[in-house]
Amino acid sequence: MSTRREQWQAALTVYLQPRVLGMLFLGFSAGLPLPLVFSTFSTWLRDTGVSPSTIGFLSAVGLAYAFKFAWAPIVDRLRLPLLGRLGQRRSWMLLAQLAVIAGLLLMATVNPVEHIQLLGIAAVLVAFSSATQDIAIDAYRIEAVDADLQAAMAAMYIYGYRLAMICSVAGALYLAQFFSWSLAYLAMAGCMAVGVVTTLIIREPSRIVSPLARQLEARLQAAVGANAGSAWERFKAWFANAVVGPFAEFFARNGSRALVLLALVATYLMSDYLLGVMAGPFYIDMGYSKVEIANVAKLFGLAMTLTGAGIGGLLVVRFGIMPILLLGAFLVAATNLAFAWLAWSGSPDTWRLAVVIAMDNLGGGIANVVFIAFMSSLTNTAYTATQYALFSSLMKVPGKIAGVFSGVAVEAWSYGEFFVLTALGGIPAVLLIIHLMRQGFLPEAEQRQRAAA
Repeated sequence: MSTRREQWQAALTVYLQPRVLGMLFLGFSAGLPLPLVFSTFSTWLRDTGVSPSTIGFLSAVGLAYAFKFAWAPIVDRLRLPLLGRLGQRRSWMLLAQLAVIAGLLLMATVNPVEHIQLLGIAAVLVAFSSATQDIAIDAYRIEAVDADLQAAMAAMYIYGYRLAMICSVAGALYLAQFFSWSLAYLAMAGCMAVGVVTTLIIREPSRIVSPLARQLEARLQAAVGANAGSAWERFKAWFANAVVGPFAEFFARNGSRALVLLALVATYLMSDYLLGVMAGPFYIDMGYSKVEIANVAKLFGLAMTLTGAGIGGLLVVRFGIMPILLLGAFLVAATNLAFAWLAWSGSPDTWRLAVVIAMDNLGGGIANVVFIAFMSSLTNTAYTATQYALFSSLMKVPGKIAGVFSGVAVEAWSYGEFFVLTALGGIPAVLLIIHLMRQGFLPEAEQRQRAAA
């Protein structure tokens, strides 16, 4: 008995490591801005009378998160003047956090009805800076500790991220209900100080490049004829290592199946992204108050998401990734039909909303956990951070682009018909998973486990 107690005590002390604790606050800083340019933002716009079509078009600011891989190599390799003395990761984190604060302060001072274009520019600044912060924090998380602490780092990051979403969704709605939207966004700008202080306190991690990675970079440089001569030659070497390498390795390892895997990554959460843009306006148009939205759709919904995540983790351990990946894809699409049922009910009943939110968030929690495990299984250890950033960006692109026109679809038809359409958007992912399972596809980690058994 004492041995087991000592083992549990030793395991729990992992979370007392300074850098692990620091990830709680960095996760908070990463999670805070996203709703302020997405769900909370769309709710604010609809509450002030902005049309659904305009809200849909403004949701395009979220594409910054989808295309962050485009400037990730710059964040990874370019040393900032002045701030660069803090280190590569901390300097970019601090710059991004200060830019997020500036964008939120600008949003707080803009009237959506009178200056919608200026508000859109401020939202773009927040989204772009927040995505840049994500790049730097992800790199820090991977480099700051050894492999045996990575799970603890990820857990603390998720806890901080979820706490931030409570703050920037439910907290912002409460402030808007009892005070004003302007005060809500001013308060959120102040909350970003958590990330700034943390960045100034933590130490810069040391970067380690494996010999195999160096050999691959040498081969790529030779292939493009790059050397250490002119600036153009140095740029070719940088481009080969930072941009070409992750793509080349992924396609070489997966062959023709690579395109199917990428298509699945791009379409898996399509239904979720389509629904997400119009969820806030839908609650307002149904007649729910901001407090009801905060209590049921946000706080209760968050609890259901965390519950679904726990269930998803257990299911993956018991049955493996692919069967639960199929279950998650089905749930993400099917639960959107519950929103259609709510829309056709015609009255703002709180209990019906709670049932729909429970179904949607439980399914979403399961789907997100297994999808993260699936994307992680597709990466190579030599390019984990880069390839995962590419996958996490790719998964957002189709849904974000289609979401731009979601308001137009709602105005042309109705909320009920729109939610049925979003459910149909999940069919491609279901078919792609079935195709992979019929081919006998297994993630490499599960292949090694079966081979060992």
